[in-house]
Amino acid sequence: MTENAIDERTAGVLRRAQLRIVPLLAILYFISFLDRVNIGFAALTMNADIGLSARAFGLGAGIFFIGYLLFSVPANMMLQRVGAARWIAAITILWGLVSAGMAFVTSPAQFLALRFLLGMTEAGFFPGVIFFLSCWFPDRMRGRIIGNFFVAVPLSNVLGAPLSSWLLDQPMAGYAGWQIMFLVEAAPAVLFGLITWFALPDSPATARWLDAGERAALTGLLERDRGAAAEEGGASTVAGLASARVWGWGLIYFLIVIALYGFGFWAPQILKSSGTLADFDVGLLVAIPYAAAALLMLPWARHSDRTGERTWHLALPAFVGAAGFLAASLTGSVTLTVVAFTFGVIGVYAACPIFWTLPAATLAGPAAASGIALINSLGNSAGYVGPFAMGWLRQSTGGYVAGLAVLAASMFAAGIVALALRPPRPDSIPSALERITR
Repeated sequence: MTENAIDERTAGVLRRAQLRIVPLLAILYFISFLDRVNIGFAALTMNADIGLSARAFGLGAGIFFIGYLLFSVPANMMLQRVGAARWIAAITILWGLVSAGMAFVTSPAQFLALRFLLGMTEAGFFPGVIFFLSCWFPDRMRGRIIGNFFVAVPLSNVLGAPLSSWLLDQPMAGYAGWQIMFLVEAAPAVLFGLITWFALPDSPATARWLDAGERAALTGLLERDRGAAAEEGGASTVAGLASARVWGWGLIYFLIVIALYGFGFWAPQILKSSGTLADFDVGLLVAIPYAAAALLMLPWARHSDRTGERTWHLALPAFVGAAGFLAASLTGSVTLTVVAFTFGVIGVYAACPIFWTLPAATLAGPAAASGIALINSLGNSAGYVGPFAMGWLRQSTGGYVAGLAVLAASMFAAGIVALALRPPRPDSIPSALERITR
């Protein structure tokens, strides 16, 4: 057995940890993503009620990420101080309360203010979870672990799209359907935040469902991983913030997130613009690309773990996503648009879990917390750029062709940058492709 091999007992502990931790975190991410993108459905009726133009809606959709950008790194530093589990639980409860407040906005100014506040409260969640998972699972498992966590995002759209569109038609007690939607979809954040407070251990050392031997075995395995990461990428907070590689990864994530949110916030309105679909039909059609992505992203992540190859597993989905969004910009048929969107969304979500294995594998300790938070901040600043660009181009051109072309170009550039950041080796392309096709 090699030094880095996982013995049968430790493998069993890791399986138990995966069953106890990942489903809860995936539920939180499901709720988080639903609470940040459900304005795409609310917009079908809310915009007229509170006087939002297309440009103002795009600004409001994107301003979430200004708050997110400003508070992401400080939030992850707090995680180091108070403990990952308690911090994740607290911010989950906070964003649930803010999301519920969206039901009571009556003007564009209030809409913008609450979207900014929602970004602030969610800022520490995702980088905190990526850091938390690195405290529990070794590098060789992280593709599938992050994939199992990240599948919550497309699933939140598979289930959330029809739910949100259905709630739009359910006014109650003097409240419009979009207000009921915000209240109903915010409540689980508060509930599961409370559950997380009591159910999630910070690390193997504090997990009461592990015995002393199991804690020691898992801690030893993770310490070897952290030692290798510290050797390669440094372990200090400054090392994480100053690393050129971290900034390069931030650029890749920025380009992917332009497409992720540019599509996520505007897809309902793009399909609704055909003039032939009811709100509930829009919800069902939006769910199709996300369902396909949920089915394919996990096998792709497992394949990356099995082969040990990351760069091409990141670049190829990016190119597929670019082709999908470009095709969507060229077709006028609802059916063909949904098919093209499906390829675009598959590309986005197959790339994301692979991307997040890279910083988690080469950063350790405070460098991991600061570096992951910086990457997430840089990437999610594109959550402002993507939706705002879509809104600005929609209002300037009267259609969605230019905006979809921007999403295609962004995904293509992400694939190119991923390949450019790969350490140059004469046989890198054929050897990588050989491993992918194994």
